[in-house]
Amino acid sequence: MRTGSERWTSRLGFYLAAPGAAVGLGSIWRFPYLTGTNGGSAFVFVFILACLGIATPLLVAEFMMGRRSRCNPAEAAGEVAASFGRSRGWNAIGVLGTAAAFVVMSYYTVIAGWVLAYAWKCVSGELNALPRRAVESQFHEFLSNPWRVGAWHLAFVVLLGGISACGVNRGIEVANKIRAPALLILLLVLVAYALATGDLRQGLAFAFAPDFSRLSANVVLAAIGQAFFATGVGMGMMLAYGAYVPRGASLVRAALIISGSIVLVSLLATVMIFPLVYRYGLNPAQGAELVFNVLPVAFWEMPGGRIVGSLFFIFLILAALTPSLAGLEPMVAWLAQRQGMSRSRAAFAASAGVWAVGIASVLSFNAWASWHPLAFIARLRSMTAFDVLDFVASNLMLPIGALLTCALIGWRLPAGLMDTELTEEPAGARRWLRFLLRYVCPLGIIAVLVTALA
Repeated sequence: MRTGSERWTSRLGFYLAAPGAAVGLGSIWRFPYLTGTNGGSAFVFVFILACLGIATPLLVAEFMMGRRSRCNPAEAAGEVAASFGRSRGWNAIGVLGTAAAFVVMSYYTVIAGWVLAYAWKCVSGELNALPRRAVESQFHEFLSNPWRVGAWHLAFVVLLGGISACGVNRGIEVANKIRAPALLILLLVLVAYALATGDLRQGLAFAFAPDFSRLSANVVLAAIGQAFFATGVGMGMMLAYGAYVPRGASLVRAALIISGSIVLVSLLATVMIFPLVYRYGLNPAQGAELVFNVLPVAFWEMPGGRIVGSLFFIFLILAALTPSLAGLEPMVAWLAQRQGMSRSRAAFAASAGVWAVGIASVLSFNAWASWHPLAFIARLRSMTAFDVLDFVASNLMLPIGALLTCALIGWRLPAGLMDTELTEEPAGARRWLRFLLRYVCPLGIIAVLVTALA
């Protein structure tokens, strides 16, 4: 089913929305703690290669299918395949991507709820009124209360649904135009503060000094998986956004803007966090707690910490919002176009579904903390519901969808598709993209799948 009349109002709107869909908590919350737990510089090096050599060609392929089909993500690949006499069974790409985006959003919005809560704690001065020991234990106390965590999760989902209901132009595009400059300004302010007050030598050496002795299969898996998670490859987001792209917009430029923005923001977030971590003698390998359990201690001790902490968590709210809008869009587009719902009803129905499934992640940190739903599988024996959702989406659903995209665009459809859809790109760039989609991307994706299932 073809999309309605919604389109980005301009190429600039698209070029802002595309990185806005991807640059978020994956770059600012997830990347630093994965860097900390995976040896620093080796992880960073593989991540940059994965973004440029694997994620970028796949982003172009998804944009291309979305723009050519003008369909919702669940039907875009099948529509393109059918136009060349291939089976509509290739809709599996979009169906899997839509499902993956829904799963990711169910726990991503829970984390965004934590961000809202900590923004309030900083702005209200609650953290500064506590002794240091209480600040250190605050995060675990917060997570132990399912009603409190659930309330902040609900607050973020309501905000998300309200903006999505306003549509592509009045909601998503406006949010990105506000968010992009605000995010950059806040990030640069915080980086400047970290450079002025943090331990640069240890912090930057940990993240950027070459140390390939720590390179391992698990580090490579984590880095490629992070590239997928951060860019949104395989989630159907770019299939949805591609359907709104006007002719003449450069899809390669948009993909490079996304990858470049993600690498830049990820590296700036690393520069912002690790000098502060070492300045205050904290552990860089704190895992997912790094932002919520470690940095508030630094904010508590530093001069002007209430202001800096407030800016940091407001910055994280902006970082969480537009990727969440993009992650919700595949489901919203499917409900609106396939089920005949109005835009507002589709947005709130999708948000309600995300909230309902997200309750499992909320409870994973308290009432269900000892429940391991897939304990009968050795690889997943110790995982909570939150961990299982993250593992299945990031390490299975996203790579499988991306591998199917490589198979369709790289092998099953003629090279003429790229010549037709990427007329604004040089012929050499089109040939290079096809080579990457046929050989380089599949090898990287298969490596992720094999390592994840080993």
